[in-house]
Amino acid sequence: MRQNIQALIQPPDSSPSSTRNPNPFLVFGAPDIRNEELLEVIECLKSGWIGTGPKVAKFENDFAVYKGVSCDRVAAVNSCTAALHLGMLSAGLLPGDEVITTPMTFCATVNAMIHAGLKPVLADIEPGTFNIDPAAIEATISPRTRAIVPVHFAGRPCRMDRILAIAAKYDLKIIEDCAHAIETEYHGQKAGTFGDFGCFSFYVTKNVVTGEGGMVIGKSDNDIGRIKVLALHGMSKDAWKRFGDEGYKHYQVVECGYKYNMTDLQAALGIHQLARVEFNWLRREAVWRRYQEAFADLPARIPAEPEADTRHAYHLYTILLDDAQAGISRDAFLTAMTARKIGVGVHYLSLPEHPYYQAALRWNPQDYPIAQAMGRQTVSLPLSSRLTDADVDYVIDSVRAILKNSKPLTANTGRR
Repeated sequence: MRQNIQALIQPPDSSPSSTRNPNPFLVFGAPDIRNEELLEVIECLKSGWIGTGPKVAKFENDFAVYKGVSCDRVAAVNSCTAALHLGMLSAGLLPGDEVITTPMTFCATVNAMIHAGLKPVLADIEPGTFNIDPAAIEATISPRTRAIVPVHFAGRPCRMDRILAIAAKYDLKIIEDCAHAIETEYHGQKAGTFGDFGCFSFYVTKNVVTGEGGMVIGKSDNDIGRIKVLALHGMSKDAWKRFGDEGYKHYQVVECGYKYNMTDLQAALGIHQLARVEFNWLRREAVWRRYQEAFADLPARIPAEPEADTRHAYHLYTILLDDAQAGISRDAFLTAMTARKIGVGVHYLSLPEHPYYQAALRWNPQDYPIAQAMGRQTVSLPLSSRLTDADVDYVIDSVRAILKNSKPLTANTGRR
């Protein structure tokens, strides 16, 4: 059994190649799934317990240990979107309250606010970090502001000392969006432990993968207790406790909740993904460093180095392509990379560019000029612990070939 499974997940040939793609298509953000995960999933299927059960409990406990918090302060859910939604409800935010966040994020950040009946308000980003600008946060605060949702973009921590000071000054809640930031630290403290709630993603492209899934860290066991109730229909007992070998447990519905629970099938993946989180971080750091060195002389802006006394999660590697400097548009570059069978991403087109938010919230892209400019130029390159040296060589050779063959109109401006 173990030998057959291993054959299924054997990585591609890792011998160096600078002339061809070693894969039929290099999938962007492909998860690094290994033998341990497959065996755990098989065990889960054989056990007959595939819903919310003991593997979810173990995954929660392991995550709490990794984050240095007590296990009664974490709750596993089915997505980071669910985590954000439940965090906002449990923070006591009320319909109509304003919540400040960044325009440079995935739509789930603001969709969760809308689902909770809140009013999203944007504050522009810093051009060097892609993170929300604390000065812009303070300038955006109104009498109806009740919370801030900082997003640790690409795994780089926000300036949490300044954000915490603003929150204390105006008596605001903080709900951290840590979808990119499982390993992230700021001044020695782990992301997700600064605010009232920290919300994490285990989506298929993330640094720890359960396919779909999320986790919430709360300040207290009472906060997490309510989240666990809301995550499972508002029932007072977890489903797996009702049907466990200790005897049937009656439950009562105490709130109108949601179907946001994580399953043991998902947690079976997460247990071993989390066990390798530091090993995988080191591999991504090595790839990130190779990109930094390989692209330093190109007509593109490469990421800023991590700030002192911080830890970058290296979730995304993003470059900026200005048409005039690079001699090629961002979208033409995306097409050229795809033609070379390399998956790429855009993180992100700024939220006010999307028609729904323009119509529903009257957002205008020009009101957030830094996010608008960055969103129209950014490209995310493959960055995964699954990448072989040959994969990285091919990505580097392809980026260099495309940009070296372009005809820049102005000189390279270098690093951002």
